[in-house]
Amino acid sequence: MAINYQSIAQKLKQARELQSIMVETVSEDTGITVDRIHFIEVGQVRPSGDEVLILANYYRHDLRDFLDDKRPAPFEQTDLLYRRHGNDFSPNDRRSIQEFLYLCEIESELESDLDIKKLRFPFSPQGKYYKGHGENAARALRVFLGYAPNEIPRNLFADFRKIGCHVFRRRLENSDISGLYIEHPIAGHCLLVNYDEDIYRQRFSVGHEAAHAIFDSSDSVVVSFRQREGRYSEADLKEIRANRFASCYLMPPDQLPSVSTWTTDQAVHWAQQFRVSTESLSYALMEAKLIDKRTAQVIRSVKVHSSEKIDPEAPESLTDRQKERRLELLKRGLSTYYVNLCFEAHQRDLISAGRLGEAFLADHAETREISILFGRAIQYDA
Repeated sequence: MAINYQSIAQKLKQARELQSIMVETVSEDTGITVDRIHFIEVGQVRPSGDEVLILANYYRHDLRDFLDDKRPAPFEQTDLLYRRHGNDFSPNDRRSIQEFLYLCEIESELESDLDIKKLRFPFSPQGKYYKGHGENAARALRVFLGYAPNEIPRNLFADFRKIGCHVFRRRLENSDISGLYIEHPIAGHCLLVNYDEDIYRQRFSVGHEAAHAIFDSSDSVVVSFRQREGRYSEADLKEIRANRFASCYLMPPDQLPSVSTWTTDQAVHWAQQFRVSTESLSYALMEAKLIDKRTAQVIRSVKVHSSEKIDPEAPESLTDRQKERRLELLKRGLSTYYVNLCFEAHQRDLISAGRLGEAFLADHAETREISILFGRAIQYDA
């Protein structure tokens, strides 16, 4: 295969600029001189194979993104994202998003290599009533996944992975962003949930982003803002539809309680039953016309204590130290599903120990620490 060095130069520059990384920072972190990076980016010198490998790893891209011009364009979605919402993402958040997409690509490839089948959820909205789209899709998906009418979904992250979504959580500096959806040219449906939110809000957010995957994949990129931030428009029908889907999936309208007089204790109890925030519960009850605005204020006046909220990817069976470490990994995007997937691929000799570390965004020591935490072995080449 002939190597197009001009294309490599352009892609390396674009990868750096999309993440808002200064040349000086790249130089300090990689050991490649500032002048050398500049000359590579303008096409004045040809990068060595090692330099391309180092920079691809540093920018969290598959090496093939730079070498193979027949591979789907790796920057199209992020370029679109930042042209639409560039001011909303700090350099650190741009870095986090690129790492998220990198993990989505790896997850997609490993699922294919391990022959993990996904379910295709066939749903086509009818008519122009967007709230109805969301409610009907939520009902249909619950049936599709085998839920009983009165059964409350506990692990939404797993549910949406079953239908082909790549779901990752990552803390973003911009706390006004609840999540985003990207239709990736290789990985497909990619959902990022801001870990800055508490776990019950994250459950709602992943449902919201899954709705964008079901209904709005033609938009390529969707950023979801918190309602309180002021960027959310009540006239935005797609956002209304996504919220309705998430609400009905978590809290089926026919399962909402009819309580004559709501107390704060009842509000906490029912929010915990559905594993949602009291705010989400109040909106669902109002939509069902089971409460008035005054009662909604009573329900929203209390919250489920953070210590009582259950994260399905950090089970209670773990010790406090193990749980703390699992949660730290989740903040960086390393879900339990993803970590186990990588170890399974490694055990089957599909990826090396070195590639395992790259997949975990970790050095040798941390990769070993993760293996101990998950009770998995690492096989090193002799």
